[in-house]
Amino acid sequence: MKFHILTLFPEMTDTCLHASILGRAARSGCVSFHTVNIRDYTTNKHKKVDDYTYGGGAGMLMQAQPVYDAWNSVQSGSEARIRTIYVTPQGRTFTQELAQELSREAELIFLCGHYEGIDERVLEEVATDFVSVGDYVLTGGELPALVMVDAIARLVPGVLHNENSAETESFQNGLLEYPQYSRPPVWHDKEVPEVLLSGNHKKIAQWRLEQSIRRTQQRRPDLYEQYMKKNLQS
Repeated sequence: MKFHILTLFPEMTDTCLHASILGRAARSGCVSFHTVNIRDYTTNKHKKVDDYTYGGGAGMLMQAQPVYDAWNSVQSGSEARIRTIYVTPQGRTFTQELAQELSREAELIFLCGHYEGIDERVLEEVATDFVSVGDYVLTGGELPALVMVDAIARLVPGVLHNENSAETESFQNGLLEYPQYSRPPVWHDKEVPEVLLSGNHKKIAQWRLEQSIRRTQQRRPDLYEQYMKKNLQS
């Protein structure tokens, strides 16, 4: 799977994309990352990519021309239309379900805004999805884009060493993940639950489900309510 990130600040993304699990996945060929500096596509001799907004208002707006040309430098090399995600607090909230959906794409483009955003006209031409990581405003789209790339990439086959890992994590079945323990069996006078040492996989699975339900009820009552409704209907 190939990720393209259109940004004014490639240094913000490159380090993260080539470290840890993502870096290993890129080196193995499971995924690839292509950062495009929007500033390289401006026709302004001073490399200016923003201007004042029509109608007045605070701040500067990224202009349509450099954004479009940067996007087209990626899109023109592909036969099919590449799904293009504009990272914005005005978009639908990013979820694990959406991460799974996007992980099935061959390529994705993430468009990172800055300043007061991007000229609406170019968004109408290039953006297929408007996506937010939460109801708050950041200084730019790079950090949310990295969050989404990480969540999506780890669902691509081969990225995680243990392919079952992503299947048992929070949100995969509508519940939060159960608590987990490692060695030693006793730490600060706290013991690992006996059932996990029993070797009885059926009982362990049942305990984990019960713990997931309890934790979801305590920490995310909204998810718990959805889970209960779904199970009552089925």
